[in-house]
Amino acid sequence: MAENTDRKMTIENRKLFVPEIDELCKVLEEGLKANFGEASVNYVECPDLTQLPFTLASPGLCGQPRLAEVGGVPNLMPVVKKETNYDIEKVAEQADLPGAFVLGAGAGCHHFVGVNSEMMANVRTKGGENKDRQNLTRIAKVNKQDGSCILEACDSTQFSLMANLFLSEGKPGKVVEIKVSKRTGEENFVTCMRNILNMKYGDKCVGLGGTFLIEKGKAKFHVMPDFSTTPLDTLDQINNWLKFYEMSSPLVVFSCFLSSDPGLDLRLEHSHGFGHHGEGGHYHYDVTPDEVVYKAYYQVAEYIYRVDAPKETHNLGRD
Repeated sequence: MAENTDRKMTIENRKLFVPEIDELCKVLEEGLKANFGEASVNYVECPDLTQLPFTLASPGLCGQPRLAEVGGVPNLMPVVKKETNYDIEKVAEQADLPGAFVLGAGAGCHHFVGVNSEMMANVRTKGGENKDRQNLTRIAKVNKQDGSCILEACDSTQFSLMANLFLSEGKPGKVVEIKVSKRTGEENFVTCMRNILNMKYGDKCVGLGGTFLIEKGKAKFHVMPDFSTTPLDTLDQINNWLKFYEMSSPLVVFSCFLSSDPGLDLRLEHSHGFGHHGEGGHYHYDVTPDEVVYKAYYQVAEYIYRVDAPKETHNLGRD
């Protein structure tokens, strides 16, 4: 059982800029064509995301969409703050949407899992009109015996240290569908979209959350091993501590990103994913650019909530 999930936390929020959807789709498509051999972006009816391969806890991404960043990387490094623990149910309330469908990327609850881990949050919370919880969250951890990746279901709604989450009512409706293949540029899929929107909208912060599928190809992921016994002060130290893997498609990824920071000390992108074949972790980029095929469903967020921002902060390890 995690501790301190009910402690008093700071909460701020900002209204995000929501572009005209036709313009957003056009801007993304034109920008993605500079980074991929093929790209199309359309506003479509969301497929039932409870079905394979996505297996989300709600069918859609519609209804009061918002993003939340909870805690942050400074809780992990240079020195871990193990007392910073949270609960997705509580986050839904803090983001003014009790009963929300919540998905995203964070650190697993080390009290529950037993070690440090990567979390793929996927929960229909209780609250409001929703009387039942459905928790399909997964975690990825490092096998201490052979260094392999272990993917497990996680019954707890608690997590530790940090998370970047997308929240909505989980209703069916229209979403932004993005299809790209054959990466020709240097940027990963998410970074490319984030930079496209930053170039277009500047200080008008645009936020998106949702899920994407790596249908073909392989991708580089990391999984955090158990907590470092020494401070992690540099990027080299962080990379030597992390465990990196090349993971095979198909891979389902939960993703949040913002085009800029409206003064809340935010991590601008964070994506965790898994394969039903038993791999999972933190997405970096595809490693087979000629083969890769992505298909994504994102929703444009109306608000960003900042929950329990670390008092002492830095930009290390936010990629």
